[in-house]
Amino acid sequence: MAKLQITLTKSVIGSKPGQRKTVEALGLRKLNQTVEQADNAAVRGAITKVAHLVSVKEI
Repeated sequence: MAKLQITLTKSVIGSKPGQRKTVEALGLRKLNQTVEQADNAAVRGAITKVAHLVSVKEI
């Protein structure tokens, strides 16, 4: 199964509470932190919700 490398590139300060929760649910806590997640519909939906805050690479 493919994996996604997700990096928090912009701060969540000033963003909506729902977006903050989504970033935290992806496993991101600090700026420039990178996590690996499975490539599935739920993760893709979360990434779409906070696309302006994160960068994504397929690995």
